[in-house]
Amino acid sequence: MREIGHIKHVQLQRSSLKQGLRPQRYYDPGPLLVVERLLLAPDGVSAVGADGQTIIDVHHAGHPETKSRLGTNGISIGFTSHYQAMRDRYGAHLTDGCAGENILVESDQIWSLEQLSPGLVIQRADGQCVALSSLIVAAPCAEFSRFAHISDEPLTADQLRTTLQFLDAGMRGFYTQLAIEQADTEIQAGDRVFVS
Repeated sequence: MREIGHIKHVQLQRSSLKQGLRPQRYYDPGPLLVVERLLLAPDGVSAVGADGQTIIDVHHAGHPETKSRLGTNGISIGFTSHYQAMRDRYGAHLTDGCAGENILVESDQIWSLEQLSPGLVIQRADGQCVALSSLIVAAPCAEFSRFAHISDEPLTADQLRTTLQFLDAGMRGFYTQLAIEQADTEIQAGDRVFVS
């Protein structure tokens, strides 16, 4: 295994980050909530809030307005290095975590699907390892592209194409899931991340 970084923070999407109706739909990171610990399960992610109540992510199969796609997008992961590249191109408003991934890894390298495809392993502080598999690219959307440009107006076809190309191939992040043999488990900031 090769260590690729450590978890900077974990968070939930309490509801969709795409607001409004087309063609005026827009991206709003307001529903994001950084939590102390994240519970990973086959159906998606959840956490216990400060009030002791369970909060489930909008991509969890059990969310009342679920955006789950048959278990392929229940857990998402991104990298601080990717955010730095997005900020270099579009500006400081693209703060770490604003694209909505559940797990943000502190790293100084841009990662591709090919590099991560063997799977990821998160090592908790107690030494327990959590295996993640079946990584896929989290494809960017028009709403996040406009957010990157700080534009309330539709982008030109050329602007949108160029932005979607830049944000694709994992720049915007990846979806993953618990490996089949993996039990539900909690992770938190500081846990180490490895490529299998």
